[in-house]
Amino acid sequence: METTTTVREQILDHAITLMMLHGYNGFSYRDLSELVGVKTSSIHYYFPSKEDLALEAVNEYSSQIFGLLSSVDASLPADTKLARYTKLFGRTLGDGDQICLCGMLAADIGSLPDPVRAAVQAFFKANESWLAKVLAQGVKERTLVANGKPESAARALFAAYQGSVLAARLFQTKSRLEEIEAMWKVSK
Repeated sequence: METTTTVREQILDHAITLMMLHGYNGFSYRDLSELVGVKTSSIHYYFPSKEDLALEAVNEYSSQIFGLLSSVDASLPADTKLARYTKLFGRTLGDGDQICLCGMLAADIGSLPDPVRAAVQAFFKANESWLAKVLAQGVKERTLVANGKPESAARALFAAYQGSVLAARLFQTKSRLEEIEAMWKVSK
């Protein structure tokens, strides 16, 4: 069965990709109109302002990522969960030229409207919370290492993942992600 995407969905998908590639200030409604094949007034119909579009993009992206995270089997060992997270995070790179949407928007934090900023912060906090639980489990199982409190270690780990996609984009290699994961595993 073939699924068709609506104009709104196409606009949102292209906006997410453009923001992952160029950031909040790196694209316009004109860019979107050319990609989707509609007039800019049609884009304004669905998303009256760029703030509305960016907020919906962050919410959609977050929903997709958290849906994938919730599908990770809770009974798995922590090191396996971390490996799945790494693989998931690596998917954001696409062909090696994209950055995590919220990571890219965090770089534009000074120009983001407050509601978008809050949504990006919520994305970071939710990822850090998930990682803290995995790290705590891994320390208990002796499959992962975490210095200090799991919450602090999770913030450092998430920052490392965000930095690794920047470096992966710069050097055009996904191996940076695997290096991050390996640093948190217990040597056997």
